[in-house]
Amino acid sequence: MKMRLLGLVFCLVLGTLHSKTSGGKVTPVDPETNMNVSEIISYWGFPSEEHLVETEDGYILCLHRIPHGRKNNSEKGPKPVVFLQHGLLADSSNWITNLPSNSLGFILADAGFDVWMGNSRGNTWSRKHKILSVSQDEFWAFSFDEMANYDLPASINFILNKTGQQQVYYVGHSQGTTIGFIAFSRIPELAKKIKMFFALAPVASIDFSIGPIFKMARIPDLLLKDIFGKKEFLPQNAVLKWLAMNVCDHVLLKELCENIFFLLCGFNERNLNMSRISVYITHCPAGTSVQNMIHWKQNSQLGKFQAFDWGSSAKNYFHYNQTHPPTYNVKDMLVPTTIWNGGHDWLADVKDISILLTQITNLVYHKYFPEWEHLDFIWGLDAPWRLYDEMVNLMKKYQ
Repeated sequence: MKMRLLGLVFCLVLGTLHSKTSGGKVTPVDPETNMNVSEIISYWGFPSEEHLVETEDGYILCLHRIPHGRKNNSEKGPKPVVFLQHGLLADSSNWITNLPSNSLGFILADAGFDVWMGNSRGNTWSRKHKILSVSQDEFWAFSFDEMANYDLPASINFILNKTGQQQVYYVGHSQGTTIGFIAFSRIPELAKKIKMFFALAPVASIDFSIGPIFKMARIPDLLLKDIFGKKEFLPQNAVLKWLAMNVCDHVLLKELCENIFFLLCGFNERNLNMSRISVYITHCPAGTSVQNMIHWKQNSQLGKFQAFDWGSSAKNYFHYNQTHPPTYNVKDMLVPTTIWNGGHDWLADVKDISILLTQITNLVYHKYFPEWEHLDFIWGLDAPWRLYDEMVNLMKKYQ
């Protein structure tokens, strides 16, 4: 099934690429298309570090760090720490794949912050385990439950130990907010280490989402596994890199690549830097587990924000000491929280956000962008002055 789908894509692409010989033009390949996260950070003149963190259940995660900006490296004393956590099918590149004046990771570093960027288990940067191999089904037996219960505590504790700080500012996008809601409501000692939670396009309940990813709820589990297998879901690979370099830099096909993102997340085509499409695609999607997608599918079907259902009372009891998956109660989270959401966001629907807002116990600030879609929060051309400046000001106000 997967081979047939790939074959169809190749046929469509190659047929369209025939236009190269009939007047189509190819723009020069952006050098960042061939760079990894650390190389991109260094390319723009920022200091770059990589750190490996082992979770309690043996996964080895990579954290990317920008310890200071390009002009404030001589400032003495510790800098306030910001931790950025990407969304579903993404990685730490989300925060640095635009130009320095348009990327939140770079903007925060230049504003005087010590910037750390997480990578959830199973993505491009976090594909190792103390015992398991990525070739084993057991490696991929996780969802956003484990990201919240293991990945987030391990990452934040490592950062605090490394920097000597007591608290961090936590910024989450999409699924990055989901695991924040879970971890900070269920692990009080971790919640105390969060100075403020910045939730961008937050996702908890997805009752009203119309995004194609969550429409998978209609696909039976067995068919989903038949199509994608039991292990990883949409990892970064050589095919995507080839498409980015040979298709997305083609003048006639740039819009096609752009619309792939919009079909997943919502439309706001005027707010995306078309010249960066190939850079985006060589990093995203960055992969997750099929089980994680099934977990989102379950929550969509049931209309509940709850832990993964392992399929039987006995298995659930083994994992949770109860026969049904526990429900996540956002109201139990006491962390000061700020929320930004968009009106054209197919994943974080306005109606779902309206419900979520009533559950935030310590809501400090909320802002709504009527025309924004899901990706505007990380790649929008107007994000620096409409969103990032406000975030920096709030961080400095609540130091």
